[in-house]
Amino acid sequence: MNLSPPDSVHSSTTNKPGRPSRAGKPQEAEPAPAPGVASITHLANKLAEYLTPAELKRVKEAYRFSDEMHLGQVRKSGEPYISHPIAVAEICADWKLDAQAIMAALLHDVIEDQDVKKEELLERFGPQVANLVDGLSKLEKIEFQSVVEAQAENFRKMLLAMASDVRVILIKLADRLHNMRTLGVMVPAKKRRIAGETMEVYVPIAHRLGLNDIYRELQDLSFSHLYPLRYKTLAKAIKAARGNRREVVKKILDAVKNTLAAAGIQAEVYGREKTLFGIYKKMRNKHLSFSQVLDVYGFRVVVDSIPNCYVALGTLHGLYKPMPGKFKDYIAIRKINGYQSLHTSLIGPYGTPVEFQIRTQEMHRTAESGVAAHWLYKTGDQNMSDLQQRTHAWLQSLLDIQQQTGDSAEFLEHVKVDLFPDSVYVFTPKSKIIALPRGATPLDFAYSIHTGIGDHTVAVKINNEPALLRTELHNGDIVEIETDPNSRPSPTWLSFVRTGKARSAIRHYLRTINLNESVELGRELLAAALGQLGVSGEIPAGTIERLLAESSAKSMEELYADIGIGKRMPALVARHIVGLQGGDVDSMPAQPSHGGELDPVTIYGSEGVSVQLAPCCLPIPGDQIIGQLRRDQGLVVHTADCSQAKRLRLKEPDRWIAVQWGGELNRRFDCRIRLLINNEKGILARVAAEIGESDANITYVGMDEDDEHMMTQLRFTIQVKDRVHLAHLIRNLRRVAGVNRVERERS
Repeated sequence: MNLSPPDSVHSSTTNKPGRPSRAGKPQEAEPAPAPGVASITHLANKLAEYLTPAELKRVKEAYRFSDEMHLGQVRKSGEPYISHPIAVAEICADWKLDAQAIMAALLHDVIEDQDVKKEELLERFGPQVANLVDGLSKLEKIEFQSVVEAQAENFRKMLLAMASDVRVILIKLADRLHNMRTLGVMVPAKKRRIAGETMEVYVPIAHRLGLNDIYRELQDLSFSHLYPLRYKTLAKAIKAARGNRREVVKKILDAVKNTLAAAGIQAEVYGREKTLFGIYKKMRNKHLSFSQVLDVYGFRVVVDSIPNCYVALGTLHGLYKPMPGKFKDYIAIRKINGYQSLHTSLIGPYGTPVEFQIRTQEMHRTAESGVAAHWLYKTGDQNMSDLQQRTHAWLQSLLDIQQQTGDSAEFLEHVKVDLFPDSVYVFTPKSKIIALPRGATPLDFAYSIHTGIGDHTVAVKINNEPALLRTELHNGDIVEIETDPNSRPSPTWLSFVRTGKARSAIRHYLRTINLNESVELGRELLAAALGQLGVSGEIPAGTIERLLAESSAKSMEELYADIGIGKRMPALVARHIVGLQGGDVDSMPAQPSHGGELDPVTIYGSEGVSVQLAPCCLPIPGDQIIGQLRRDQGLVVHTADCSQAKRLRLKEPDRWIAVQWGGELNRRFDCRIRLLINNEKGILARVAAEIGESDANITYVGMDEDDEHMMTQLRFTIQVKDRVHLAHLIRNLRRVAGVNRVERERS
């Protein structure tokens, strides 16, 4: 059955009044139909294979409406713009997406380009189609501070729509794939921008959803536009090498087919050439020339059952010698995107390394189409596959991150972290497999199980051995988390957690749980900044109203809290207030430099999370100190001579303010000291006793031995009252027999 009206629609190549040409949209680079003609024959034939007549009728209505809305809109090739939605719908039809998804593909640009309201789509095509199109559309004309912010907000909207219905991202990937295929006529700068965005966001999403065909094609297309000369050179080298290697490939294929048949295994065997980008990445990462990349070709063996996968593996290992350390079992432990196969590398004829992938037909369908091979959005189905459940859990995690994230750029930052394809697979004590990004820590593991577990983590065991929370996890590790209901997240965790979920949860805690503390610090910082500009007393109500309206804060408490956690700079807010009150802002300095202009903030050392003492230098009362306003971490206090602080001040001088110690400090402070001692009996006990007699507490002891010089270096973290107390302790330690040198350890 074909769609009516007739197979071709003729559109004027002039612009319809009020509907501007999309000259900026990518144009067909391949040979196109005659200008002014868009064919729907191919799409109609695909849809007729699996849609009912009633569904085809609804698709026809969407097609007519889209053609009417895009009438007069043309691409640079002269084709009517409707050819693009048709092409996107054809890609979706290859995945056999349902009628609603095909309708949304045909309509995906009408809100963005033609000012069609969502309400009109709702009335004509129903809520699901309207929601899909709305999720695919960019935001309406909202003023953003930058292109980056606008782009981040568009991605946020798209990914959140995807969390409720995965068809949104499937259609969006089809849209991006067609645009990348037709990017030829764009100016080089725009090609690079679109290709870079595709490589950074859409390629990882396609990989994360297991859409390997699109993943590989988008990679190669992006590569061709980002590095056109490298792409052409490599393509030419592969074309030249293809003829030389054809004989080797045929010999391997024949040998494998005959060996498997002799073993009684029915299998499809075929060779596959690695993608250009895959070869380029291997050359770059391993510093190889093209001639050194021997495994340009791989082979795929598709059998009828999982047991036969392993039988085929043994048969191949009998045919060619396996390379040590090059076997991976992704059937027993599948990849995070649901991919399953056995991977092995063998030494083929003439000593050439040959890679084989062995899988079943079902695994092959999932490997090529990922979630598009399933109906993930039917979440009510109790028979969801493992892939569906994994993907559904990841989509739900997007909602968790959104709820805990302050702005769109931060949301996109967290999501990008989770999109990196490299993963490690670790086990819970009950042998459940948890997949995490490469470089993940036990804290990432804890937050992946539940936010509450992450928030209350105090210790960890890896393979039954105590380990640090910042330890990098490796494949096969067994991770056991210890929690304490009284424990809370530390701002220092942000420096080493890897997953977006962990980062957003920690930042959410720091923003909300310590709100009162952040508000008070922000109030003090803003008052000091206003004082430097000659403004004192209460801010007038009218000024507050205008300030909140222009800063998008809901209340002054929220504004103070943003300043207290380093999200807003007090000097810039103060300048804004002066400007609202009619002051001459242009004659004022743009921002304080090197912490020298604001009145010092008084530190008592017990403020908690909004004010923290830097772990690199561990300042104690009596030290000269300086403060850094760090985004989402508040005020971090360093010693004035801290080497790390000096480096950071060069990068962001505007984030540093003057601080000073308060008068009454009724607590003890951590400090590090280092001793060089003789290797002799009882000396450690004498040192520890002297520290105790000097009224100091020991919280950590480390030791490095130098057998050649018969010396030992001891490192202590101790708790002292202030700099005077520390000096007294160091004098006492220097008098201990066998101690050669004592000094405070700096950053």
